[in-house]
Amino acid sequence: MRRFTTLYLMVFTLFIAVAVSGCAQQEKKGLEKVKESGEVSFAMSGGYPPFNFYNNKNELVGFDVDVAKEVAKRLGVKLKPVTTEWSGIIEGLRSGIYSGILGSMAATEQRKKVVDFSIPYYYSGAQMFVREDAPFKSVQDLKSKAIGLVTGTTFEQDAKKLGVTDIRLYKDDTQTLTELSNGVIDGVITDRVVGVNAMNSGKFKIKPLGSPLRREDIAVAFRKDDKTLTDQVDKILNQMHEDGTLTKLSKKWLNVDITKK
Repeated sequence: MRRFTTLYLMVFTLFIAVAVSGCAQQEKKGLEKVKESGEVSFAMSGGYPPFNFYNNKNELVGFDVDVAKEVAKRLGVKLKPVTTEWSGIIEGLRSGIYSGILGSMAATEQRKKVVDFSIPYYYSGAQMFVREDAPFKSVQDLKSKAIGLVTGTTFEQDAKKLGVTDIRLYKDDTQTLTELSNGVIDGVITDRVVGVNAMNSGKFKIKPLGSPLRREDIAVAFRKDDKTLTDQVDKILNQMHEDGTLTKLSKKWLNVDITKK
């Protein structure tokens, strides 16, 4: 009986030790976790020029990438960029695969139900683009046409509000704009700056149709239990707004300042 009691106590003690150790590790969240690991990982699609994309040297570059580098620098840690499918990017964040999403994500009310957002680091809007020689006079002319957009973006809601009956979903805007240029689809709804940049690149014979469909606040997304990290990044982004860093990076990649309302 004594031997059984001793064995039971040993097992119980071991169980408590493991539980306490597990709890201690679980308590390390947000800023503390980032500081301890020495790196912050930000997710983005990698197919959204000029914000985040791979150049001809297969390097991940763009406005978002430079913003992420500066945020990491001011946090005092290394940046670990992660490229992933946009359609599952929020679930990846909630699962803890990366620290945050810094990839031109709009801070919508629906998304705020499941993740937290920093202050905006730039402002943009949804825009319809068509081929350069398209006969359409307004976005209303495209209700029964094939409209392309990226899976998991807020642009799908814009298409539905317009009453579009043929919505085509793609991996990224390189695909949507290529399909538009090739005549496979009739229009694309994307970020206005992305479309104008593609148009000015000379690679796509496209043009904006009408005014922006709506305005968007673009911010960094974090898990809801990582408030300390969100708060610290807010401070950093405020500093970057005030000292002109965000304006400088915007003009570098876009030739215009999109960081002010």
